Amino acid sequence: MAEPATARLSVDLDALAHNYAVLGREAQGAEVAPMLKSDGYGLGAAPVGKRLWAEGARTFFVARLAEGEALRAALGPTRPCQINVLDGMTPGSAPRLAAAGLTPVLTSLAQIAEASAFATQAGRPLEAILHVDTGMNRQGLTLEEARAVAQSTDRLRGLEIGLVMSHMGSASEPQNPRNAKQLEGFLEVHALFPRARASLSASAGVFLGPDYRFDLVRPGVSLYGGGPEGTPDPRLKAVATLTAPILDLRHLKPGDVVGYGESVRIDHATRAAVAGVGYSDGVIRAARSGGYVWLAGARRPLLAINMDILILDLGDADAQIDEMVEIIGPNALVDDLATAGGTVAYEVLVRLSRRAERVYVGEVQ
Repeated sequence: MAEPATARLSVDLDALAHNYAVLGREAQGAEVAPMLKSDGYGLGAAPVGKRLWAEGARTFFVARLAEGEALRAALGPTRPCQINVLDGMTPGSAPRLAAAGLTPVLTSLAQIAEASAFATQAGRPLEAILHVDTGMNRQGLTLEEARAVAQSTDRLRGLEIGLVMSHMGSASEPQNPRNAKQLEGFLEVHALFPRARASLSASAGVFLGPDYRFDLVRPGVSLYGGGPEGTPDPRLKAVATLTAPILDLRHLKPGDVVGYGESVRIDHATRAAVAGVGYSDGVIRAARSGGYVWLAGARRPLLAINMDILILDLGDADAQIDEMVEIIGPNALVDDLATAGGTVAYEVLVRLSRRAERVYVGEVQ
């Protein structure tokens, strides 16, 4: 008996490798250190990390301690690499960070003190990264705190600071003057720690030019197919393709109302398809207005997105029950769905649920 059609998320690791190579060429010699936080942007940190390691990546970033532990276990002893934890050395985390061989990204004076005390007690140097805030006003030392740390004779006792980093808030807008202001601040930070490598840019910053690249770049969304400016970029390939089967076909006439409420009223005779995927699977509900899917060689407008189904306007397309609709992928672009939903590609990707069947193309064991 044939298996019933179901929603499927295909993760193309060959496309991921292509994007990694594109970013490497753009970085022009800076190390490319992939972001694998939030389970590899929702696509699976283990398979993504293994493929990127095979492509040459030797430094990775995650957000949480548990993410770092899971990634270290997945990569195993045969794939040596540095895994950096953006949360840093939160209270009580030092023994687990050390046990898993994880590098903390220290974000405050309190974290620096805890890391120094742990290294002193252990009797061996502890490698760490310093995160300095240059204008986002979230994680990171202030510039004043960074100056004080650099001038102190004992605050970094026992610590080996291999990298200083900051993060840009407007890199997706190349002409925004905030970029130059943050660069100016980061140049001051780098001068305080001249022996450490430096990193300022994530995906969008990689494309701002050589002044922003320094020694290491930390791409995230562009590895997974999102454009650096929040719009589709032809240099990058779609890594995630979400498809779903058509469950039902309906004929609509002028005046018909679709879905809940009365916000979607049809003004022309058309056919609609009901596909087996919805916001429970991660499809942003707000994208029902202005969003599209791909079917029969063309974009088809979305009419409604419910918990388990969505409804699309078929127009004159010839479609059949069980035919697969592309919700995001190489034709239904993730940046376009994000724009229609009033959000960013990052959120679209990390919201993809585990309900859809997952298939990996180009997986490395």
